[in-house]
Amino acid sequence: MAEAPVSPGGVSHESGGDGSGSPRSNVREQDRYLPIANISRIMKKALPPNGKIAKDAKETVQECVSEFISFVTSEASDKCLREKRKTINGDDLLWAMATLGFEDYIDPLKVYLTKYREVTLPKLCSLFLLVFVWFQRKFSGIWEMIGK
Repeated sequence: MAEAPVSPGGVSHESGGDGSGSPRSNVREQDRYLPIANISRIMKKALPPNGKIAKDAKETVQECVSEFISFVTSEASDKCLREKRKTINGDDLLWAMATLGFEDYIDPLKVYLTKYREVTLPKLCSLFLLVFVWFQRKFSGIWEMIGK
């Protein structure tokens, strides 16, 4: 990846280092982009076993994917700010994608989000139950003393 121009203050202009105080103005490149190893692994899944990917192709996809994520997340964040909420959820991201014109991806992502919630909720409930049982056993003597 070519080096981005750097201002006298050492901030990359590519990362928004224009002195505007934007959220990207003091973010390091490795913090803005998804890890190249993850990008490479995903790209390789679409190739035959002996397929190769040039370094500049991986870096280009890394930049594009990271920018796409920022684009969608920014739209979802704006929605949350208007609604005076602090947490972006999956439904906000789906709304943002529809708003930005990515309607073709909404249905498959809704299926994924539903399945994700079906898997994670029971895990959270199980964890809560384990903590509750541990707490009950650990402090059972206290409960008996309080009850008397």
